[in-house]
Amino acid sequence: MSSTWTQYLEDATQLRRALHRAPELTWQEHATARTIRDALTHHDIPWRSCAGTGTVATLAPTATGRHIALRGDIDALPITEQTGAEWASLTPGIMHACGHDGHTAVLMAVARWLKSREHELPGPVSLLFQPAEEGGHGARAMIEDGALEGVDWIFGWHNWPAIPFGRAICPDGPIMAANAVFEIELTGSGGHASQPELCRDPVLAAAAITLNLQQIVSRRLPPQTAAVVSVTSINAPSGITVIPETARLAGSVRVADTNTRALIGHLITEIAEWTAHSYGVRAHVVFTPRYQATVNHPEPALHYRGAIEFTLGADWCNSELPVPIMASEDFSYYLEAIPGAFALIGANDGAGHDEPCHSPRYDFNDRLLDPVGRILASLIGVSPP
Repeated sequence: MSSTWTQYLEDATQLRRALHRAPELTWQEHATARTIRDALTHHDIPWRSCAGTGTVATLAPTATGRHIALRGDIDALPITEQTGAEWASLTPGIMHACGHDGHTAVLMAVARWLKSREHELPGPVSLLFQPAEEGGHGARAMIEDGALEGVDWIFGWHNWPAIPFGRAICPDGPIMAANAVFEIELTGSGGHASQPELCRDPVLAAAAITLNLQQIVSRRLPPQTAAVVSVTSINAPSGITVIPETARLAGSVRVADTNTRALIGHLITEIAEWTAHSYGVRAHVVFTPRYQATVNHPEPALHYRGAIEFTLGADWCNSELPVPIMASEDFSYYLEAIPGAFALIGANDGAGHDEPCHSPRYDFNDRLLDPVGRILASLIGVSPP
């Protein structure tokens, strides 16, 4: 291994852990952006701010070959960390529970490696340090601020604890699902718990709606359809002897295509309103589409698979994991705008890195920095030795 690359990886590990100690939520990544920009400046890599807390660095801008962009996301989540790691979050209630600290650190190591080989780069390279992936539509804002100007292909990745270390998936077509969220407000008539006949109980209606929504996937969609409808919150605060006036439900929808998403939104509204009516309460439903499905383009995906195989070996493909997985990614915005591809790369090395993303016990596997950095550099054509 190149001594230069080794040093970049050591520095990336320290950067990853420093970012993990100081996580920032979606659209609040001001200190994170400063850290990224200071590092780029220190290593003489030109950059510009993009979409507020986002940063776009550029290398070999006058090279004549294909212009490739690589993306890393930078935001954290409102979760209280339970890892006990030496580098655990120092910010109460916020942690890097999805590995964006690792994605950022990998991209910085690659940026430094490409800078050291800038004269060898076949085409221009853009490095996108993107904010607000966690539901904030950061990719859309980056595009609106010109992050893809002149870019021919774009590549991204996500660490995935459900895949063994050394394996990955990068199919043609959909790799991650489209998503939506819904909120249901139920309004009844509150009163004393001893006199339910004088009330119209929104809690009981909320429970019935929760159960009835589970019939959408099992009874209202074809069995071949990949879809998830999850009620993730029921909120009806009241005194212990009080039937409340209101209750609120919230949840998430995941689908492989947008037509199914629209149908599910219609069914959620229909089921919630009619179920509420049967309990004498009113339902107000808000269904909000979020990200589209993340759909790989065949030619860039083929190029990506070649880089993965070059780095991980012939047995790299984790064909046991069905795709698309039902998580969602705002990388979908980039793939709707220009050709590109996205990969899921395995993190589970049997050493405690099997906790799922968004778990309070999740921690990014620093062993990924080397192989993923090599894969990304290979996409450009200058892999470390």
